[in-house]
Amino acid sequence: MILEPKAKNALAYFDGQNLFNSAKEAFGYQFPNYDPLKLAQAICAQQGWNLGGVHFYTGIPDQTQDPVRHGFWAAKLAVMGTRGIRPFTRPLRYQNTVVTLPNGNMTTTMVGREKGIDVRIALDIVSHALERRYDVALVFSQDQDLSEVADEIRTIAKREQRWIKMASAFPISPTSRNRRGINGTDWIKMDRALYDSCIDPIDYRPKR
Repeated sequence: MILEPKAKNALAYFDGQNLFNSAKEAFGYQFPNYDPLKLAQAICAQQGWNLGGVHFYTGIPDQTQDPVRHGFWAAKLAVMGTRGIRPFTRPLRYQNTVVTLPNGNMTTTMVGREKGIDVRIALDIVSHALERRYDVALVFSQDQDLSEVADEIRTIAKREQRWIKMASAFPISPTSRNRRGINGTDWIKMDRALYDSCIDPIDYRPKR
């Protein structure tokens, strides 16, 4: 019989763009204004877990293609490092994409997409489980690609006769279209009051 530990240690994993897109849809925010450390601390306090560390993952826009967002992330990530958050970044990959303008006309533009971020999150969650670094992997994302990681965590728990699990935390409101956490995880829904209590007071957007 696998015993559930009374004191549970958690590591937090942030899919930066996925969380921003969810918060934008739920609450209307137009840039990633959250403080990852505050969010992780708030959820762990709510659940009675001990927070052992925060890992943050995001793609970075190219400075020539999108200087404003590049500058935003450069500044925000620098401050995260001073708060003990461990960031992992990859440059966005750009390709020509056909888009429809508001007037109905079609045009081709360069669009940046993340590559390798969800893979890195998955690798870290699994490797940290094997290293026995947490009891709970707290993932701030709704990316269903990570459901396979939840399956792997259950396999590790069964093989090693350990109590470990994965939880997914995400913003939700009446305007949210995606109302599901990652399959195979515990879902932790963040309402606006909780999210707003964890907004970063610093605005990292470059001054124009």
